[in-house]
Amino acid sequence: MTKILETPRLYLREMTPDDAENAYLLNSDPEVLRYTGDDPFESIEEARTFLENYESYRKYGFGRWAMILKETGEYLGWCGLKYTPELDEFDIGYRLMKKFWGKGYATEAAGACLELGFGQLGMETIVGRAMPENGASVCVLEKIGLTYLENRMTEGTEEVIYIKHKS
Repeated sequence: MTKILETPRLYLREMTPDDAENAYLLNSDPEVLRYTGDDPFESIEEARTFLENYESYRKYGFGRWAMILKETGEYLGWCGLKYTPELDEFDIGYRLMKKFWGKGYATEAAGACLELGFGQLGMETIVGRAMPENGASVCVLEKIGLTYLENRMTEGTEEVIYIKHKS
């Protein structure tokens, strides 16, 4: 298992099919999915299939990474970068199990991912997306230095778009 990033409390690593149960649990919580527009996985096997077919690491050299609490080895959720070819856009994203909300983990991991994106990966601009009513996610985007750009409709869902350029 290769650590991609390390922060004071966390490390991020590539997700594998072995994360299927945790991915299923994360995406089964209606409160976690409330602001994502995603459907829950129907089963652990569906989560495993998704992870087996996740191409971003191979295709782009980065992606959404499993977020692990150093102290206990617990899976908190995921955080990372994503490239959307249709928009020619890099974005920062995160999703955490509800029991880990409000502890600063998303901010810590997302800030480290931005540094990696602008530094080692050479990205010039990174955006963050959230539903306007998801105040906690908007707060994370602002804490890591992104600024409001616009509201946008994506697949019928209104999103607020935040942006940061390489300094």
